[in-house]
Amino acid sequence: MTNRLFVFSVLLGLTIGTASAQDAKAVLQSASTAMGTATLKSVQYSGAGWNAAVGQSFGPDADWPRFEVTSYTRTIDYDARSSREELTRRQGSYPGRGGGGTPLQGEQRQTSIVSGNYAWNLQGNNTNPAPDAAEVRQLEIWLTPHGFLKAALAGNATAVSFAVAGPSQPGMTQGGRRMTVVSFTSGKYRVNGTINDQNLVELVQTRIANPVLGDMLYETRFSEYRDFGGVKFPTVLHTHQADPRLNPGHNAMEIRVTSVQPNVSVAALTVPDAVRQATVTPLRVESQKLANGLWLVGGGTHNSVAVEFRDYVAVVEAPLNEERSVAVIGEVRKLVPGKTIRYLVNTHHHFDHLGGVRTYAAEGATIITHRGNREFYEQVVFYPAPRTLAPDRLATFFPLFSPQRDVDMETVNQKYVLSDGVRTMDVYPVTGLAHNSTMLMAYLPTEKILVNADLYSPPARGAQPPAAPTPSMVALYQNIQRLKLDVAQHVPIHGQVGPMDEFLRIVGKPSN
Repeated sequence: MTNRLFVFSVLLGLTIGTASAQDAKAVLQSASTAMGTATLKSVQYSGAGWNAAVGQSFGPDADWPRFEVTSYTRTIDYDARSSREELTRRQGSYPGRGGGGTPLQGEQRQTSIVSGNYAWNLQGNNTNPAPDAAEVRQLEIWLTPHGFLKAALAGNATAVSFAVAGPSQPGMTQGGRRMTVVSFTSGKYRVNGTINDQNLVELVQTRIANPVLGDMLYETRFSEYRDFGGVKFPTVLHTHQADPRLNPGHNAMEIRVTSVQPNVSVAALTVPDAVRQATVTPLRVESQKLANGLWLVGGGTHNSVAVEFRDYVAVVEAPLNEERSVAVIGEVRKLVPGKTIRYLVNTHHHFDHLGGVRTYAAEGATIITHRGNREFYEQVVFYPAPRTLAPDRLATFFPLFSPQRDVDMETVNQKYVLSDGVRTMDVYPVTGLAHNSTMLMAYLPTEKILVNADLYSPPARGAQPPAAPTPSMVALYQNIQRLKLDVAQHVPIHGQVGPMDEFLRIVGKPSN
């Protein structure tokens, strides 16, 4: 309700006038002159600040967990359509709550590169192709203030002029000043840029595809401009990535710029052969029988678990996206022909574990999740918001569905039991975690199997076990003791199956 009132108040305070493409060009040229864009071929800017793990919040209504960025440098060659972003980050003083590597141990260096249609990452001396990242990284060049002006001038941009009355509005300009929002299309993306009455770009905004949020907001706000050798550049870059319906924050990064070098000499980026030849990793699904009527369905970075009951099947976890879930559903139908998937157990709300839950809802499955997730799932995940960039089955085939009416959801507070009189699966909340506040785990008492996500992944065969347990491992052990679970095997959503004895050695507890 708060966000609806905010949008309504903004509309009441605006006087809107449309401008033609010719008027948009005049606005863009004025901004280009004021900011020194016309002569800018490349730029390198540096600073420090923080970034965040998008989709990995501690709670469903919390902001993304942050990391301190101790050094940041980005080099852009606009004509070559290339960008190199380098940063060093650490946990710093930010709370170690949430996912995405939280809490970081020591310092972590990240280098991400895009050159034309090729993208890759550097980790030490290793080059890691990232073909699925190229499109968005290319877009991100045009989401910078000067990149926006260049792309808008090259495209068929249109403009809308606003007069802002009354108090300052977040994301707009100061009260009483005029602004112009210029829009253009880059491929499948519509990009909007706000140019203020000083001919400075204050905000660039678009939407990108996200399996959880649909057309996800992606915006960067620019402030505190300074002149660097005839080029005006913002010294504060603040980025949001999210859906503002429940949390209007969702801050993804803020960099305070201390150095800008216009027209820096940029050596041409040589695309490594491994990157040039790389393709998006093909989807692979492999099943491993754990017991009669019980399978680990893996083959990728994330697993699911299929549990056969007398009249139906339950699946634990729908990770990553719809493509992965469709493949897992197909494998489950081969393993258990003739039985429908009646239940989907979702362990927690982190995006890499939630990305396929809408697919199971479209199949008619009842979604079992933590009680603390209900509002987020009903108002955001299952809400029929636009999904134009990557339509999924729920949006395509059931466009008029209602989250409250058409999605069956059972929430867990203390314990949830699935049973057919022979096989039982108990679903419990996990308490005492810094990783996630709404975590579930599944336990099969007859088989003595415990399914967990992100808390403990048994070491690979032949690999050295960790020297010390992580806080999540300790919390998992404490929950096993609290619930008096008799566990023989750990089945993780990441990695391979492992025995309880090995887990006890790692957490420093004697085996029974």
